[in-house]
Amino acid sequence: MKMLLEFLSIGPVVLEVLEALAPLVLFFVVFQIVSLRLPAQGLSRLARGLALTFAGLVLFLQGVKIGFLPVGQEMGRALGGLEHKWIIVPIGFLLGLSATAAEPAVRILAREVETASTGAIRARVIILALSFGVAVFVALGMVRILTGVPLRWLVVPGYSIAVLMLPFSDRTFMSIAFDSGGVATGPMTVTFVMALAVGVAVALENRHPVLDGFGLIALVALAPILSVMALGLVYSWKKGKKP
Repeated sequence: MKMLLEFLSIGPVVLEVLEALAPLVLFFVVFQIVSLRLPAQGLSRLARGLALTFAGLVLFLQGVKIGFLPVGQEMGRALGGLEHKWIIVPIGFLLGLSATAAEPAVRILAREVETASTGAIRARVIILALSFGVAVFVALGMVRILTGVPLRWLVVPGYSIAVLMLPFSDRTFMSIAFDSGGVATGPMTVTFVMALAVGVAVALENRHPVLDGFGLIALVALAPILSVMALGLVYSWKKGKKP
């Protein structure tokens, strides 16, 4: 009953989605009048897509509000209260792996890469590279929370390595890598992993939920850049070995 009441309190989420979509719709209407002039069939398809987008965003954000965030925080508190706290690290790895693999934006990017490369770069390979990279950095983020290591000790070396890899990376994979950083920080990964990290920080002694719980998404954004550029080095090496 409580869950039903929470789901029915969907009004604020509907308003948020309307506020987000309204500028895009207004922008399209102006261009439709000025220059686009799409036929009725195109407008009908656009309207159906917009309706599905609106419904999907409302349901997803409401699900995040009543499901993902509370569950993630409760899981974090439970893990932080365990006697053997090192287990948070492999659990963080597994959650990062599964959340990224389930991220809709990651799958869209992977399909676009496969289509644009005419199958030379498989979507499955991109998904695996992104998921594994994010999983490793989520595990590092859990280590940071457990040990109290400052965030800059991970972020600065990570981006320095990315810059050093630029001259040796394939230009195709370089472009994919920097787009992947934004794609991997999608709603699935951000809501669940961030809530988990905050919950762990709350449960641990001498840890601040803001200083130690946040910052993990910066690592998640860095992970795909390094993993995809590393994948590009592997592709370049294989290409160089071919006669």
